[in-house]
Amino acid sequence: MHIHILGICGTFMGGVAALAREAGHKVTGCDAGVYPPMSDQLRALGIDLIEGFGADQTALQPDMYVIGNVVSRARLDDGTPKFPLMEAILDQGLPYTSGPQWLSEHVLQGRHVLAVAGTHGKTTTSAMLAWVLEAAGLQPGFLVGGVPLNFGVSARLGEVVPGHARNYFVIEADEYDTAFFDKRSKFVHYRPRTAILNNLEFDHADIFDNLAAIERQFHHLVRTVPSTGCVVANGLEESLTRVLHQGCWSPVQTFGSAVSDYTAEGEPHDFAVLHQGKPVGRVQWAWSGVHNQLNALAAIAAAAHVGVDPAVAAEALGRFANARRRMEVRGTVERDGGLITVYDDFAHHPTAIRTTVDGLRRKLDAEGRKDDRILAVFEPRSNTMKLGTMKSQLPWSLEQADLAICHSGGLDWDAGEALAEMGARAQVATDVPSAIAQVLAAARPGDHVLCMSNGGFGGIHGQLLEQLATRG
Repeated sequence: MHIHILGICGTFMGGVAALAREAGHKVTGCDAGVYPPMSDQLRALGIDLIEGFGADQTALQPDMYVIGNVVSRARLDDGTPKFPLMEAILDQGLPYTSGPQWLSEHVLQGRHVLAVAGTHGKTTTSAMLAWVLEAAGLQPGFLVGGVPLNFGVSARLGEVVPGHARNYFVIEADEYDTAFFDKRSKFVHYRPRTAILNNLEFDHADIFDNLAAIERQFHHLVRTVPSTGCVVANGLEESLTRVLHQGCWSPVQTFGSAVSDYTAEGEPHDFAVLHQGKPVGRVQWAWSGVHNQLNALAAIAAAAHVGVDPAVAAEALGRFANARRRMEVRGTVERDGGLITVYDDFAHHPTAIRTTVDGLRRKLDAEGRKDDRILAVFEPRSNTMKLGTMKSQLPWSLEQADLAICHSGGLDWDAGEALAEMGARAQVATDVPSAIAQVLAAARPGDHVLCMSNGGFGGIHGQLLEQLATRG
């Protein structure tokens, strides 16, 4: 089968492309404004990328067009279609489907799917779970919204033995809608036997009116888990308690709270794992932050449902290398006898920003580097942040940063006003060069420059390292 993917460079659609290619299908695709790591992965797989969504791509004559949710029926100011290729597909009656639907029909059928849902931590927890299963010898398939460093790819088919119970597949389960023609959340297509509900906050203000609307979608996911399956839920989240109270037909394992099935005892970088109060393993790793401790408990609980001993899972997590763009150190520059470190992180929701900054602060404090400064450079790029729905939470999310620099390009709200209560600790930059100039003016030895965006951020990381070195 030849499939042509519209929006191929998104993290999910890029993973679909990789799986289709591994399964022997011919894969081509198109997108606009591509950026690493997905563009690099696709090129390494030999998948041809076409810039833009021109109608002339129908000349490729694929068997199926797979439509990413970046595609819409929108029109530009002059009245022309924003996605001419989609209009041509519709006009000519050509076959098309969504990415989640294609994945469900061609990859997930007959497999034990382990789905990881939640407002935050989906990528990290999916990567953890896939690595735990791999370390246990289960050879899982997976599709993660990033590139787990333990594997080097964002997706693979894994072991597939027809009729065998060990056909495990770990998938990051997103609550965002499927496509412009299918407004259900992506995760309802996956039909998991093991479902992690990691956390749940209001997000995606462009498609959801309130938190209750998202809770309803999470309950749709719960409805698809069989009675022989398992729901692994964060016991600290009242929103998830409300979801489960709407009805649950599967066994539930909780984690996180003092009365949960799985709890942690110790610091986030070194803690005992307890199951119903009894020690069953110990995690000792390089990662900081309570959020990563909770992610680990979720992965251990889900792995236990498919027979992985918690002690084996905990030991495997000690060798977990995380995913790219999750507190990824992009480089260091020596200046005046000290180092300036530049990080890349995917955080964009205020809670994720706070969790990331706090996690770095906790790590530095634990290492005896309380005087090291954190320079948080962030881009409010998600649809929710562009709408300004959560702008009032930004000062709270950046509380532990010594200096915050907000890239305000493309916003319809006043970033300076939103950050005003931070005083001199906050600056606003209208474009990437301005943000770089502000970092260069402020940076000193021992600083940690934490760049946060759910996009490519104009390649700011490489430019910062280059210019910091030049001006050192």
